[in-house]
Amino acid sequence: MKGVLTQWDDAKGYGFITPDGGGAKCFVHIKAFGPRPQRPFVGERLSYREGLDAQGKKRAQDVRSLEPRAMPPIPKARDRGRVLLLVPAFAAFVLACHLLWGVPNAAWGAYSAMSMATFITYALDKRAALRGGWRVAENTLHTLALLCGWPGALLAQETLRHKSAKPAFRRVFWLTVVLNVLGFALLFTPLREWATQRPI
Repeated sequence: MKGVLTQWDDAKGYGFITPDGGGAKCFVHIKAFGPRPQRPFVGERLSYREGLDAQGKKRAQDVRSLEPRAMPPIPKARDRGRVLLLVPAFAAFVLACHLLWGVPNAAWGAYSAMSMATFITYALDKRAALRGGWRVAENTLHTLALLCGWPGALLAQETLRHKSAKPAFRRVFWLTVVLNVLGFALLFTPLREWATQRPI
């Protein structure tokens, strides 16, 4: 049979195919696709075979893409290197703040621990994406980035090539970076005093 993928939840790895000519939608799981270079996407035309699951419900099997979407261009290594410079640049900024205004050592520990945890989470999500397993919710990845884990997230995106080509995700990610750095500045630099000053 042939149809179009009209619903898809990439985090959970399943969706529904609307068959050509109309009729009831058919459930499809990421495992039914087999090896492929990119994730399924809404609007993709597919060929498939109807089968039944253990509960006797209809589901798609042996799914193949009929019009694969072109893969996004991979940024040049030079461009990726420029982005990664933000990590040592931020470390230098934290060191300068420590020398000038006495940033607590706990701040270093928080960024190190959260960055490591975030990198590991990205790696696990990357593996799940390749194997068709359960994915980590994007909100979870953004929360980790906001809570001091963004250096690890940036390293994972650029070295593992994961979540690095989805514009909507990247926009929210960079917002978490800005908010985190702004929060650091408000806590550990004279910007805090300036922000809390009230006109007499």
